[in-house]
Amino acid sequence: MKQIIGFITIILMTLILVGVQNAIANEWHQTTTMKSSLEDSIELSAPNNKNPILLTDRNGKIFSEEYVEWRDPLPLDSIPMFLQQLFLMSEDQGFFDHRGYDIAAIVRAFAVNAAADDVQQGASTITQQVVRMRFLSTEKTYERKFKELLYAAELEKQSSKEEILESYLNEMYFGNRVYGVGAAATYYFNRPLGELSEAEMAFIAAIPNNPSLYDPLRHFDRTKKRQERLIDVLQKNGVITEEESSNYKATPIELTIKKKAGNFAMYSSFVFNELTELIGEVEGYHAKLKNAASEDEKRSLHEQLRNRVADVSSNGLIIETALSSEKQRHDETALNAILRADGLQAGAVVIDNETREVVSVYGGKEYRKSDFNRAFQAIRQPGSAIKPILVYAPFFESGPYHANTPIDSSPICIGSYCPTNIGGYVYGMTTAMEAFRHSHNTAAVRLLRRVGIENAFHFTKPFNFQHVTESDYTYAAALGGFQHGVTPYELSSSYSSFIDGTFKPARSIRQVKDREGNVLYEWKDTTVDVWSSSTVSTIRDLMKDVVLNGTGRGISYTTSYTGAKTGTTDHYKDLWVAGLNDHYTTAVWIGYDQPTPIKRYSDQKIHIRAFSSLLQD
Repeated sequence: MKQIIGFITIILMTLILVGVQNAIANEWHQTTTMKSSLEDSIELSAPNNKNPILLTDRNGKIFSEEYVEWRDPLPLDSIPMFLQQLFLMSEDQGFFDHRGYDIAAIVRAFAVNAAADDVQQGASTITQQVVRMRFLSTEKTYERKFKELLYAAELEKQSSKEEILESYLNEMYFGNRVYGVGAAATYYFNRPLGELSEAEMAFIAAIPNNPSLYDPLRHFDRTKKRQERLIDVLQKNGVITEEESSNYKATPIELTIKKKAGNFAMYSSFVFNELTELIGEVEGYHAKLKNAASEDEKRSLHEQLRNRVADVSSNGLIIETALSSEKQRHDETALNAILRADGLQAGAVVIDNETREVVSVYGGKEYRKSDFNRAFQAIRQPGSAIKPILVYAPFFESGPYHANTPIDSSPICIGSYCPTNIGGYVYGMTTAMEAFRHSHNTAAVRLLRRVGIENAFHFTKPFNFQHVTESDYTYAAALGGFQHGVTPYELSSSYSSFIDGTFKPARSIRQVKDREGNVLYEWKDTTVDVWSSSTVSTIRDLMKDVVLNGTGRGISYTTSYTGAKTGTTDHYKDLWVAGLNDHYTTAVWIGYDQPTPIKRYSDQKIHIRAFSSLLQD
């Protein structure tokens, strides 16, 4: 009785709607605010969907996908007519004739459903279903049903039939967090929709009617039976022949479930951080941040940038990167094996010398998605690894100096600052090469004083060390004594200037594209001259000598050139090696997240072994 009363209520309300539709429209014209509110609430062109982000390596292979809901929206003309007919014939045969609701369908559905267990023809039109998916709750009340009819009529005024059908096919739910026919094809068969057979298209079309009941992963047989019923509907309506119907039903269905690509989380994390930097640079946020007058203004700009990145990302992106999958896999395996001690960590970035691109990133042992990524988030004092950048290269630039230039390594005090050498050793006059080879701290401070602190730091400006400020303009900086420090990414990027004297920031992102392949963002970095050819030649000689005769002994020498500089901080809390060979430039940091002395690991040359592994192909 309750069902009959409900049905009669719907019929009466529908008839009322038909009779007063013109009056309602006139009232909407008179009540501007109400009409505007209604139109805004069902704006077809702005569904709040978040589409996947795909990351590809240097060979164009997808290595990571970021999504919660798997979507692959397609334009209507890319959706086969056979599949369109499956939904039109089974869900809304009068779709192209009605005005959003179909009174005859309501009556027909009640009669059919009363005589059958399976819903053969739904009462809701495709337009109503789009309204329900986008704008209304799923509560089964007559008030909601009436509102659905009202919205459907308005939606038909705002949008073409083709737009509504396209939305329906792209937004319906196919179970297992899959939305839309394109996504259903790639999820259940791991192939684009256009490559599916008619039988396979009919199979996925069976799911949305009841995604739980017809979940092919749990109830394959139920899904297959409904597929056959849908094929019967097409035959009954003359869309296909009886022979085609039999062939489609007899075609075997073999699912190939899509596996979410989630490789190389360390590199992916680096890419997404760089994406924010790229959008901030291209859209002018960085320029505004530099000119911000207050901390409140900076916080507001950072918030705006985060929102902008989220907005861009929600539309779905293809991010083409420079990742070398083989190199990344090798480096992760090698460093994980080296870091055997509990809690001991590392961060590293490897740059391809030819392209100046980031090809490998190490974020830490046992790294998991969204973990602290030590490659670009670990800000640590670099120790003597900063000397080539801040001390020796500026020194060679400031005069006709070379590797054999005499250097005073005797004790020195500048005011109350009296640096000492490793092990407390005292030296006298030596050469630049020898002072560099054994990392004399007293010599480095003297050279910084000779060059001038301001002048020395001026040479580091192109490297854009984010956490180095004017408060670091002290003589202690010659030994890496910064207030905060640098990251492995920053140090490795700066060392790439010793490839040939020029510098361009090392990037992981090549291009950011939308789903149609249009380029949205790409770096427009320019190459700048930093060091003269004579300085580069001398620094490379000094770093080569470190590997052969100095603190870098034990580093593998696998190409025609290998050069490096080691670095430690007070009490051996941080171990660094930075340098390059013919193929790669890298910097690796090893230590504990909470600074802890690790001299025993220095004695074991763990940083030397890590650096050597990173320079291998």
